[in-house]
Amino acid sequence: MIYQKPKGTADILPGESEVWEKIEKISRETFKVFGYQEIRTPIFEDYNVFARNVGDTSDIVTKEMYDFHDKGNRLLALRPEGTAGTVRAYVENKLYGPEYPKPYKVYYMGPMFRYERPQSGRQRQFNQIGVEALNSESPEIDVEVISMAILLLNKLGVHNVKLVINSLGNDDSREKYRKALIEYLEPYYDNLSEDSKKRLYKNPLRVLDSKDEQDKKIVANAPSILDYLDDYSTKYFEKVKKLLSDLEIKYEIDNEMVRGLDYYTHTIFEIMSDSKAFGGKWTTVCAGGRYNGLISQLGGPDKGGIGFGMGVERLILLLKQENPDFLNAKGPKLYIVSADSQGDKLAFELMDKLRKKGVYVEKSYSNAKVGKQIKDASRRNADYYVVIGKNEVRSHQLKFKKLDSDTEKLASFEELISNPQDILN
Repeated sequence: MIYQKPKGTADILPGESEVWEKIEKISRETFKVFGYQEIRTPIFEDYNVFARNVGDTSDIVTKEMYDFHDKGNRLLALRPEGTAGTVRAYVENKLYGPEYPKPYKVYYMGPMFRYERPQSGRQRQFNQIGVEALNSESPEIDVEVISMAILLLNKLGVHNVKLVINSLGNDDSREKYRKALIEYLEPYYDNLSEDSKKRLYKNPLRVLDSKDEQDKKIVANAPSILDYLDDYSTKYFEKVKKLLSDLEIKYEIDNEMVRGLDYYTHTIFEIMSDSKAFGGKWTTVCAGGRYNGLISQLGGPDKGGIGFGMGVERLILLLKQENPDFLNAKGPKLYIVSADSQGDKLAFELMDKLRKKGVYVEKSYSNAKVGKQIKDASRRNADYYVVIGKNEVRSHQLKFKKLDSDTEKLASFEELISNPQDILN
């Protein structure tokens, strides 16, 4: 019997994994410039870390979360997103103390889990790159996080993106808007989807996020939350917009955008692409926002935070269309072709010396003919190949040939070992 991977999961094979490594490397380099350090949290948490803070009316909790009782009858859940677990770690380890910087900046990379219909760029086990700036409430931090996300996409070769923003205001603003939204939606109760009926009185903002076509028609004329922002929330949002303009970051405002998680306040945003990878339809590739109540809900200080998450699988779909060169796996700098047994012996010794110098080098282990070895070098996408036989062993002179051009270089064994980068560039 041949076993198959579970539905909604994927094997990331050699060649593909190099693309992931490149994305992670560029992400780490970008985050470091902004002062972010890596945090690694458990893949599973207490169920309530997500249920109470992501929101018990969200699709994630009600439909998608993988939860289970362990052998100690503890109710646990595989993490469906990165923010709640990161904030839990922040609070549990008291990283809000006076000895720590504010904001406390972290990033994470790793698998998340949601039970939903698998589709292109979206699996039940998916991978996310995200950041969190904790213990700070400032429009400048909000804009810094947005700017960092756009910069990361640009560094990956994605430039044609659109930033969409909205404000959910503070608790007072949201409560006023909640009442107004319920008043607006009640006459349409019988026409709402079953999900929206359940959410109407618990969390009516979730109705705005409904994917049901009838719900979308109903909420098209719903009141805007921007009309219910108090003075502080209005000024906060105005400052965010001004800072974005100061940095020459173009944006659109979508007053129906609420995001899929219940903990958001004030600034929320989505960065979208209409690439052919998504059929020319504007699709979110990065999203996030501010969550001023989440830290205190998990037992920490009443301070705010902001972050974003980016799905790697969807990002790779985008890169295939927008920056296909990024996906080309790097082959060895040098492929050593053995012409005979003497050459093969020296090739093995040279390979060891070059690897200790940090050079990616390969050779054949199959005693194949020279022509077949050269074809293997091409298949492996090597930069150069060199043929070594008894003549080269005797003369100590090598001829390096570049696979994608007519370039040839001559060098001795000694020159190769002492200056491999000069010869193989």
